[in-house]
Amino acid sequence: MFFGQKKDVFFEKLLEIAVNLNEASKYYEEFKIQNASDLKTFSHEMKEYETKGDKFIHSLIVELNKTFITPIEREDILQLAMKMDDVLDGFEQCSARFEMYSITQADEYMVEFVAILEKAVEEILDSVKLLSNKKLLEIRVHAIKIKDYESQCDELLRTSIKQLFMNQKDPIKIIQVKEMYEMFESIADSCQDVANTLEQIIMRNA
Repeated sequence: MFFGQKKDVFFEKLLEIAVNLNEASKYYEEFKIQNASDLKTFSHEMKEYETKGDKFIHSLIVELNKTFITPIEREDILQLAMKMDDVLDGFEQCSARFEMYSITQADEYMVEFVAILEKAVEEILDSVKLLSNKKLLEIRVHAIKIKDYESQCDELLRTSIKQLFMNQKDPIKIIQVKEMYEMFESIADSCQDVANTLEQIIMRNA
């Protein structure tokens, strides 16, 4: 049950985490890599977003530890924060892998993965905005969209790997690109985990 009418500190902190995640995903989609120097910049900036996210998580945990009454179950607050952080961690790990493998040209499947993931993160942000405004029942439609985007990534993974084995002859390249595809799909799985947590919150509080 929700307490009071003013914005709750925990919802505000969850919103900070969601906004940072959304900014990171937009940066990820919009950044254009041309050379090895760009890869270094890209990886560094994504690490900055990840570090900022970790600080938000720490701040939330500190607040949870000193607060007796929370607007929803403290386990749900922490789980939602950690699941969003998993999404951000996935983006950061992908950017680091781009630099490690010196991939300066994203193929059409990588571009499509990132476009889908950016849309899923938008839905996460919209959901957390609704949560902070205590509009729980309106969150469900966004949770459903997040799961739909995860399904799209599942299908894209199957297609991309099939095409990779058909068209790429270099075994090292196959290993590297396949890993990138699978990492992107793993981010989609993390987005679905956020959706599942949101639905759990709805079920317990609506």
